[in-house]
Amino acid sequence: MEYKIGTDARCAVIGYGSWATALVGLLTANGQQVGWYVRNAEVLASLRTEGRNPRYLSDLEFDPSRLRPSDDLDAVVQGADIVILATPSAYLKDFLAPLTVSLKDKFIVSAIKGIVPGDYQTVVEYIHDHYSLSYKQLGLFTGPSHAEEVSRGKLSYLTVVCTDPENARLIGSRFAGGNIRLSYSTDLYGIEYAAILKNIYALAVGMAVGLGYGDNFLAVLIANSAGEMTRFLEESYPDRRNTQVSAYLGDLLVTCYSTYSRNRRLGLLIGHGCTVKSALNEMTMVAEGYFAADCIRHINTRHRVEMPIAEMVHRVLYEGASPRREMQELTTKLI
Repeated sequence: MEYKIGTDARCAVIGYGSWATALVGLLTANGQQVGWYVRNAEVLASLRTEGRNPRYLSDLEFDPSRLRPSDDLDAVVQGADIVILATPSAYLKDFLAPLTVSLKDKFIVSAIKGIVPGDYQTVVEYIHDHYSLSYKQLGLFTGPSHAEEVSRGKLSYLTVVCTDPENARLIGSRFAGGNIRLSYSTDLYGIEYAAILKNIYALAVGMAVGLGYGDNFLAVLIANSAGEMTRFLEESYPDRRNTQVSAYLGDLLVTCYSTYSRNRRLGLLIGHGCTVKSALNEMTMVAEGYFAADCIRHINTRHRVEMPIAEMVHRVLYEGASPRREMQELTTKLI
Protein backbone atom coordinates (compact mmCIF):
# COMPACT_ATOMS: atom_id res chain seq x y z
CA MET A 1 0.00 0.00 0.00
CA GLU A 2 1.39 3.39 -1.01
CA TYR A 3 1.72 6.22 1.50
CA LYS A 4 0.56 9.51 0.03
CA ILE A 5 1.44 12.89 1.56
CA GLY A 6 -1.41 15.38 1.58
CA THR A 7 -1.00 18.68 -0.24
CA ASP A 8 -1.64 20.55 3.02
CA ALA A 9 0.93 18.53 5.01
CA ARG A 10 2.55 20.38 7.92
CA CYS A 11 6.32 20.20 8.54
CA ALA A 12 8.39 19.87 11.69
CA VAL A 13 12.17 19.81 12.13
CA ILE A 14 13.99 17.84 14.83
CA GLY A 15 17.38 19.31 15.78
CA TYR A 16 18.87 22.78 16.20
CA GLY A 17 22.31 22.61 14.55
CA SER A 18 23.42 24.43 11.43
CA TRP A 19 21.71 22.15 8.91
CA ALA A 20 18.46 22.04 10.89
CA THR A 21 18.57 25.84 11.16
CA ALA A 22 19.16 26.26 7.42
CA LEU A 23 16.26 23.92 6.61
CA VAL A 24 13.90 25.82 8.89
CA GLY A 25 15.07 28.98 7.14
CA LEU A 26 14.11 27.55 3.73
CA LEU A 27 10.72 26.35 4.94
CA THR A 28 9.75 29.62 6.62
CA ALA A 29 11.02 31.66 3.67
CA ASN A 30 8.56 29.70 1.55
CA GLY A 31 5.71 30.66 3.86
CA GLN A 32 5.56 27.38 5.75
CA GLN A 33 4.48 27.19 9.38
CA VAL A 34 7.20 25.05 10.97
CA GLY A 35 7.22 23.14 14.23
CA TRP A 36 10.76 22.97 15.59
CA TYR A 37 11.98 20.67 18.35
CA VAL A 38 14.77 22.48 20.20
CA ARG A 39 15.95 20.94 23.45
CA ASN A 40 18.61 23.57 24.20
CA ALA A 41 17.20 26.19 26.56
CA GLU A 42 19.43 29.03 25.32
CA VAL A 43 18.57 28.42 21.68
CA LEU A 44 14.89 28.00 22.42
CA ALA A 45 14.71 31.27 24.38
CA SER A 46 16.52 33.17 21.63
CA LEU A 47 14.25 31.79 18.91
CA ARG A 48 11.21 32.89 20.88
CA THR A 49 12.46 36.37 21.76
CA GLU A 50 14.83 37.31 18.93
CA GLY A 51 13.90 34.99 16.07
CA ARG A 52 17.43 33.60 15.63
CA ASN A 53 19.63 30.69 16.70
CA PRO A 54 22.53 32.16 18.72
CA ARG A 55 24.70 29.04 18.40
CA TYR A 56 24.37 28.14 14.71
CA LEU A 57 23.95 30.43 11.70
CA SER A 58 23.26 33.27 14.09
CA ASP A 59 22.90 35.83 11.28
CA LEU A 60 19.82 34.00 9.94
CA GLU A 61 16.64 35.73 11.15
CA PHE A 62 13.25 34.02 11.18
CA ASP A 63 9.75 35.37 10.81
CA PRO A 64 8.38 34.54 14.29
CA SER A 65 4.84 34.22 12.93
CA ARG A 66 5.94 31.13 10.96
CA LEU A 67 7.93 29.50 13.72
CA ARG A 68 6.70 27.19 16.49
CA PRO A 69 9.79 26.24 18.52
CA SER A 70 9.27 23.91 21.47
CA ASP A 71 11.13 21.57 23.81
CA ASP A 72 8.12 19.23 23.84
CA LEU A 73 8.94 16.54 21.28
CA ASP A 74 5.51 14.91 21.43
CA ALA A 75 3.78 18.22 20.73
CA VAL A 76 6.04 19.04 17.79
CA VAL A 77 5.60 15.61 16.20
CA GLN A 78 1.86 15.49 16.92
CA GLY A 79 1.38 18.77 15.08
CA ALA A 80 3.17 17.66 11.92
CA ASP A 81 2.60 15.36 8.95
CA ILE A 82 6.18 15.53 7.66
CA VAL A 83 8.89 15.15 10.31
CA ILE A 84 12.40 16.12 9.20
CA LEU A 85 15.27 14.65 11.20
CA ALA A 86 18.29 16.96 11.24
CA THR A 87 20.37 15.96 14.25
CA PRO A 88 23.88 14.48 14.22
CA SER A 89 23.42 10.73 13.71
CA ALA A 90 25.32 9.99 16.95
CA TYR A 91 22.63 11.84 18.94
CA LEU A 92 19.54 10.70 17.04
CA LYS A 93 18.45 8.09 19.57
CA ASP A 94 18.94 10.56 22.40
CA PHE A 95 16.86 13.20 20.60
CA LEU A 96 14.04 10.73 19.94
CA ALA A 97 14.11 9.13 23.40
CA PRO A 98 11.30 11.34 24.86
CA LEU A 99 8.92 10.46 22.00
CA THR A 100 5.73 8.69 23.09
CA VAL A 101 3.34 9.58 20.25
CA SER A 102 3.09 7.24 17.27
CA LEU A 103 4.88 7.86 13.96
CA LYS A 104 2.55 5.55 12.06
CA ASP A 105 0.72 8.38 10.31
CA LYS A 106 3.84 10.52 9.71
CA PHE A 107 6.20 10.80 6.77
CA ILE A 108 9.78 10.86 8.08
CA VAL A 109 12.51 12.61 6.12
CA SER A 110 16.14 12.16 7.12
CA ALA A 111 18.41 15.13 6.46
CA ILE A 112 21.18 13.32 8.36
CA LYS A 113 24.31 12.12 6.59
CA GLY A 114 25.53 9.53 9.02
CA ILE A 115 25.20 6.07 10.53
CA VAL A 116 23.55 5.36 13.88
CA PRO A 117 26.53 4.24 16.02
CA GLY A 118 26.16 0.93 17.81
CA ASP A 119 23.27 -0.15 15.58
CA TYR A 120 25.35 -0.14 12.37
CA GLN A 121 22.37 1.17 10.42
CA THR A 122 21.61 4.20 8.34
CA VAL A 123 19.00 6.57 9.73
CA VAL A 124 16.37 5.30 7.28
CA GLU A 125 17.14 1.68 8.21
CA TYR A 126 17.03 2.54 11.92
CA ILE A 127 13.65 4.34 11.73
CA HIS A 128 12.24 1.52 9.58
CA ASP A 129 13.26 -1.14 12.10
CA HIS A 130 12.75 0.61 15.43
CA TYR A 131 9.49 2.39 14.63
CA SER A 132 8.06 -0.27 12.27
CA LEU A 133 7.55 2.19 9.42
CA SER A 134 7.35 1.22 5.79
CA TYR A 135 10.10 2.45 3.49
CA LYS A 136 7.25 4.05 1.54
CA GLN A 137 6.84 6.63 4.29
CA LEU A 138 10.55 7.36 4.62
CA GLY A 139 12.63 9.79 2.58
CA LEU A 140 15.90 11.69 2.34
CA PHE A 141 16.83 15.33 1.86
CA THR A 142 20.43 15.61 0.74
CA GLY A 143 23.05 17.70 -1.05
CA PRO A 144 25.57 18.57 -2.24
CA SER A 145 25.05 21.34 0.25
CA HIS A 146 26.64 23.13 3.17
CA ALA A 147 24.30 24.82 5.60
CA GLU A 148 26.37 28.01 5.59
CA GLU A 149 25.84 28.56 1.86
CA VAL A 150 22.19 27.49 1.84
CA SER A 151 21.39 29.93 4.66
CA ARG A 152 23.08 32.77 2.76
CA GLY A 153 21.13 32.18 -0.41
CA LYS A 154 24.02 30.75 -2.44
CA LEU A 155 22.91 28.72 -5.45
CA SER A 156 22.46 25.14 -4.20
CA TYR A 157 21.28 21.90 -5.79
CA LEU A 158 19.46 19.57 -3.42
CA THR A 159 17.96 16.12 -3.87
CA VAL A 160 14.75 14.67 -2.42
CA VAL A 161 14.58 10.88 -2.31
CA CYS A 162 11.39 8.82 -1.84
CA THR A 163 10.14 5.52 -3.19
CA ASP A 164 7.18 7.48 -4.61
CA PRO A 165 8.24 10.36 -6.94
CA GLU A 166 4.97 12.18 -6.22
CA ASN A 167 5.79 12.32 -2.51
CA ALA A 168 9.31 13.50 -3.30
CA ARG A 169 8.00 16.39 -5.39
CA LEU A 170 5.49 17.40 -2.75
CA ILE A 171 8.25 17.51 -0.12
CA GLY A 172 10.48 19.39 -2.55
CA SER A 173 7.82 22.02 -3.10
CA ARG A 174 8.26 23.04 0.55
CA PHE A 175 11.88 24.01 -0.14
CA ALA A 176 11.85 25.15 -3.79
CA GLY A 177 12.43 28.70 -4.88
CA GLY A 178 15.10 31.36 -4.75
CA ASN A 179 18.51 29.83 -5.29
CA ILE A 180 17.43 26.29 -4.49
CA ARG A 181 17.35 23.82 -7.40
CA LEU A 182 15.86 20.40 -6.75
CA SER A 183 16.25 16.96 -8.25
CA TYR A 184 14.47 13.75 -7.31
CA SER A 185 15.37 10.09 -6.93
CA THR A 186 13.95 6.79 -5.70
CA ASP A 187 17.37 5.36 -4.69
CA LEU A 188 16.97 5.45 -0.90
CA TYR A 189 19.74 2.93 -0.28
CA GLY A 190 22.34 4.29 -2.69
CA ILE A 191 22.03 7.98 -1.92
CA GLU A 192 21.96 7.48 1.84
CA TYR A 193 25.07 5.30 1.80
CA ALA A 194 26.81 7.67 -0.64
CA ALA A 195 26.17 10.56 1.77
CA ILE A 196 27.75 8.49 4.56
CA LEU A 197 30.76 7.26 2.59
CA LYS A 198 31.71 10.72 1.31
CA ASN A 199 32.39 11.81 4.89
CA ILE A 200 34.98 9.03 5.26
CA TYR A 201 36.64 10.06 2.01
CA ALA A 202 36.70 13.72 3.05
CA LEU A 203 38.59 12.63 6.17
CA ALA A 204 41.16 10.94 3.93
CA VAL A 205 41.48 14.08 1.81
CA GLY A 206 41.94 16.24 4.90
CA MET A 207 44.69 13.91 6.14
CA ALA A 208 46.43 14.11 2.76
CA VAL A 209 46.32 17.92 2.78
CA GLY A 210 47.61 18.03 6.35
CA LEU A 211 50.46 15.70 5.42
CA GLY A 212 51.51 17.99 2.57
CA TYR A 213 50.24 16.14 -0.48
CA GLY A 214 49.41 18.37 -3.44
CA ASP A 215 46.51 18.83 -5.82
CA ASN A 216 47.76 16.19 -8.23
CA PHE A 217 47.49 13.49 -5.58
CA LEU A 218 44.19 14.83 -4.22
CA ALA A 219 42.65 14.44 -7.68
CA VAL A 220 43.74 10.79 -7.75
CA LEU A 221 42.56 10.20 -4.17
CA ILE A 222 39.11 11.65 -4.83
CA ALA A 223 38.75 9.83 -8.17
CA ASN A 224 39.57 6.56 -6.44
CA SER A 225 37.16 7.45 -3.62
CA ALA A 226 34.38 7.91 -6.18
CA GLY A 227 35.21 4.51 -7.64
CA GLU A 228 35.28 2.90 -4.20
CA MET A 229 31.91 4.41 -3.33
CA THR A 230 30.37 3.17 -6.58
CA ARG A 231 31.85 -0.29 -6.07
CA PHE A 232 30.38 -0.53 -2.56
CA LEU A 233 26.92 0.54 -3.74
CA GLU A 234 26.86 -1.80 -6.70
CA GLU A 235 28.16 -4.82 -4.82
CA SER A 236 26.04 -4.31 -1.70
CA TYR A 237 22.79 -3.25 -3.39
CA PRO A 238 22.76 -3.41 -7.22
CA ASP A 239 20.39 -0.93 -8.85
CA ARG A 240 20.06 1.18 -11.96
CA ARG A 241 21.79 4.28 -10.62
CA ASN A 242 24.12 6.89 -12.07
CA THR A 243 26.70 7.74 -9.41
CA GLN A 244 28.10 10.56 -11.55
CA VAL A 245 25.19 12.88 -10.72
CA SER A 246 25.15 15.50 -7.99
CA ALA A 247 23.57 13.47 -5.16
CA TYR A 248 26.48 11.02 -5.31
CA LEU A 249 29.56 12.57 -6.96
CA GLY A 250 28.68 16.20 -6.28
CA ASP A 251 28.19 15.57 -2.58
CA LEU A 252 31.51 13.72 -2.47
CA LEU A 253 33.36 16.56 -4.19
CA VAL A 254 31.99 19.39 -2.06
CA THR A 255 32.73 17.50 1.15
CA CYS A 256 36.29 16.73 0.05
CA TYR A 257 37.15 20.23 -1.18
CA SER A 258 35.11 22.73 0.84
CA THR A 259 36.54 24.67 3.76
CA TYR A 260 33.10 24.29 5.38
CA SER A 261 33.56 20.50 5.53
CA ARG A 262 33.80 19.26 9.12
CA ASN A 263 35.15 15.89 8.01
CA ARG A 264 37.89 17.45 5.90
CA ARG A 265 38.73 19.64 8.88
CA LEU A 266 39.04 16.64 11.20
CA GLY A 267 41.32 14.89 8.72
CA LEU A 268 43.38 18.04 8.33
CA LEU A 269 44.00 18.25 12.07
CA ILE A 270 45.10 14.62 12.16
CA GLY A 271 47.33 15.13 9.14
CA HIS A 272 48.93 18.12 10.88
CA GLY A 273 49.94 15.87 13.77
CA CYS A 274 47.06 16.04 16.24
CA THR A 275 46.07 12.81 17.92
CA VAL A 276 42.60 11.58 17.00
CA LYS A 277 41.35 12.42 20.50
CA SER A 278 42.74 15.96 20.48
CA ALA A 279 41.47 16.55 16.93
CA LEU A 280 37.97 15.50 17.98
CA ASN A 281 38.19 17.85 20.96
CA GLU A 282 39.15 20.69 18.61
CA MET A 283 35.98 20.22 16.58
CA THR A 284 33.08 22.50 17.49
CA MET A 285 30.60 20.42 15.48
CA VAL A 286 30.21 16.70 14.84
CA ALA A 287 32.25 15.15 12.03
CA GLU A 288 30.01 12.29 10.89
CA GLY A 289 32.87 10.50 9.17
CA TYR A 290 34.43 9.53 12.50
CA PHE A 291 31.46 7.30 13.41
CA ALA A 292 30.86 6.27 9.80
CA ALA A 293 34.36 4.84 9.41
CA ASP A 294 33.77 2.26 12.14
CA CYS A 295 30.21 1.48 11.10
CA ILE A 296 31.02 1.02 7.40
CA ARG A 297 33.87 -1.32 8.29
CA HIS A 298 31.44 -3.38 10.37
CA ILE A 299 28.78 -3.39 7.63
CA ASN A 300 31.34 -4.33 4.99
CA THR A 301 32.15 -7.56 6.83
CA ARG A 302 28.90 -8.80 5.21
CA HIS A 303 29.67 -7.55 1.70
CA ARG A 304 33.48 -7.91 1.58
CA VAL A 305 33.90 -5.06 -0.90
CA GLU A 306 37.49 -3.94 -1.54
CA MET A 307 37.70 -0.52 0.16
CA PRO A 308 41.35 0.44 0.74
CA ILE A 309 40.63 4.13 1.40
CA ALA A 310 37.88 3.54 3.95
CA GLU A 311 40.00 0.87 5.61
CA MET A 312 42.98 3.24 5.83
CA VAL A 313 40.83 5.87 7.53
CA HIS A 314 39.55 3.29 10.01
CA ARG A 315 43.08 2.18 10.93
CA VAL A 316 44.11 5.76 11.65
CA LEU A 317 40.98 6.64 13.64
CA TYR A 318 40.48 3.44 15.62
CA GLU A 319 43.67 1.40 15.55
CA GLY A 320 46.28 4.04 16.30
CA ALA A 321 47.96 3.70 12.91
CA SER A 322 50.33 6.43 11.68
CA PRO A 323 48.59 8.73 9.17
CA ARG A 324 51.86 9.30 7.31
CA ARG A 325 52.68 5.62 6.94
CA GLU A 326 49.10 4.71 6.07
CA MET A 327 48.86 7.40 3.40
CA GLN A 328 52.19 6.36 1.91
CA GLU A 329 50.99 2.76 1.75
CA LEU A 330 47.71 3.86 0.18
CA THR A 331 49.54 5.64 -2.65
CA THR A 332 50.72 2.24 -3.89
CA LYS A 333 47.11 1.00 -4.21
CA LEU A 334 45.58 3.88 -6.18
CA ILE A 335 45.35 4.13 -9.94
